[in-house]
Amino acid sequence: MGQRDVNQREEASLAERLRERIRREGAITFHDWMQAALYDADEGYYCRPDLPRWGRTGDYRTSPERSPLFAATFARYFAALYEKLCAPEVLTIIEAGAGAGHFAAGVLETLQRWYPRVFAATRYVIDEASKDARQHIRLRLAPFSERVEFHRLEEIEVPLSEAIIFANELLDAFPVHRVCMLNGKLLELYVGLDETGAFCWVKREPSTARLMEYFASIGVQLREGQIAEINLEAQDWIARAASILKRGYLITIDYGAEAADLYQASRHHDGTLRAFHRHQFCDDPLARPGEQDLTTNVDWTHIKRAGEKAGLHVLSFERQDVFLLRTGLLEQMELMTAQMPSEAEALALRSSARELILPGGMSESFQVLVQKVCEE
Repeated sequence: MGQRDVNQREEASLAERLRERIRREGAITFHDWMQAALYDADEGYYCRPDLPRWGRTGDYRTSPERSPLFAATFARYFAALYEKLCAPEVLTIIEAGAGAGHFAAGVLETLQRWYPRVFAATRYVIDEASKDARQHIRLRLAPFSERVEFHRLEEIEVPLSEAIIFANELLDAFPVHRVCMLNGKLLELYVGLDETGAFCWVKREPSTARLMEYFASIGVQLREGQIAEINLEAQDWIARAASILKRGYLITIDYGAEAADLYQASRHHDGTLRAFHRHQFCDDPLARPGEQDLTTNVDWTHIKRAGEKAGLHVLSFERQDVFLLRTGLLEQMELMTAQMPSEAEALALRSSARELILPGGMSESFQVLVQKVCEE
């Protein structure tokens, strides 16, 4: 291959590179297509420096961005877990998928102000795949640079004696396999090209036996013509997280349902795969790879069983608004509003709490799973 061909290849868009791969290799699994669309080092949705993803101008706003009370309430909970771990000299908090760092900043600020003993013991580790996101996080967490480290989960080899692993809206962003039931047989949906060169769905034999095993393990049988997503990476991530915990907690937050509801044909006949751009739902998830967010609902039945298999025990599983109220959101709000310099700022904080705890707010759609592992 000449230098000109190399340059052209490097300059090709993500969409064209995916087309070239399909022309060369044939149809690829949606898992591999979604992996590239979200995490390609240069043009993946979560890795692009030129694409606003967070806030009102982006494609989504997570709970830490909607209200500082979200991170502050979890900081209170972390402080309680610190005491349950017998106040260790070092408490390692690992946040996986930290976005722009809003949650980390809120936790560290809260611990520093109201729980100085816990703050003094805290080592905060960021596990974030996106180079662009890491740059945002470093800027936001500059006041706490002496307590913050950046490591991928797989880089942490020694089991941690006292640690908390936290992941908010991470599992739903993992690449998934898509399957369908056709003539009583489970097939996998691959991504190919139609006669115009546009991406299209292609049915093939499953790429791995784990897809058939998945439904057998959760006791679900798809209906004829039904489409579903299988998040094998979430299962693998749970196992990896559990492997580095000698004593501690794994906290995952996301939107999803138990398997019996998630795979109910009358509610989710076409699966739960969705694409978003600028807070708007997009009809075609295969359009514009790298330019729109892709997400699916989490199968909590499978996540809990994966945790049990890895040695974790469920401590609690509840709706996010219920969890926040139980762990002290209202008490934390009173502490924070009492120190606000103006009534307008206090009112803004109280208003931000509404979406987290009032009926109809976003928290009703999210669940909080707390799993623990104790040293034998």
